[in-house]
Amino acid sequence: MTLGGGFLVLGVVMKTLVIGKIWPEPVSSAAGTRTMNLLLALQEAGWETTFATTAQASEYSVDVEGMGISSCRIAVNDSSFDGWVSDLGPDLVIFDRYMIEEQFGWRVEKACPAALRVLDTSDLHLSLIHISEPTRPLYI
Repeated sequence: MTLGGGFLVLGVVMKTLVIGKIWPEPVSSAAGTRTMNLLLALQEAGWETTFATTAQASEYSVDVEGMGISSCRIAVNDSSFDGWVSDLGPDLVIFDRYMIEEQFGWRVEKACPAALRVLDTSDLHLSLIHISEPTRPLYI
């Protein structure tokens, strides 16, 4: 059920926070394309979406605010994140890499204990490829 463009659960617009390692760069990487697709899917579903990252924007970064998605630069090991994420009050938090979940997951859990936390495992495929390869001798 939608009202005013927002996805409603029991009459409340659902909020999502996506925390990324870098700003989405769909023209420079497949990961950037995936992040943009995720943000667009959330937006199409009517979720109020915010994208946060510790990185500075580059010339390849997409202007997510121009697309109607809120954004914020955040800092690692900064207690101001706790208050910010608590005030934001997301129902869903998506971490785009394991490293990002390690840095911010515990803070999200503490500030927003009811939020569903999701680790996007799209970056695990490289690790799994290396694990599945047979060990080869090293020739020097």
